[in-house]
Amino acid sequence: MKPLDWIVRLEWAVVAAVAVVFYGATGVSWWRLALLILAPDLSMLGYLGGLRIGAIAYNALHTLIVPVLLLLAGHLAGSAVGSAIALIWIGHIAIDRALGYGLKLSTGFQDTHLGPIGRKRETFSP
Repeated sequence: MKPLDWIVRLEWAVVAAVAVVFYGATGVSWWRLALLILAPDLSMLGYLGGLRIGAIAYNALHTLIVPVLLLLAGHLAGSAVGSAIALIWIGHIAIDRALGYGLKLSTGFQDTHLGPIGRKRETFSP
């Protein structure tokens, strides 16, 4: 893995940690985080409809636009639960990015905007 890849992954790990810290500040029970942290991955069920539909469904729940807007709305409305759900969602996305999982291309689940994942991943050559 290239040094720049490590820096980007570290940035996303920091975003995940910050999301968890702010989640704690909402006062919402930690069981909610445990229950919902993998919820965005239910979008993988879209792959039952084929690669294109799967990529669209997965990407719809793995971009930051909606959870950031939800976080803003939750904050402005004074909704701790709304803010907490947004932070769980942001944390999930950040963990995925830190692990190297990107938005999916319609060519296959392992094809992402960050490059291939899994067995098809290119090997490092100095």
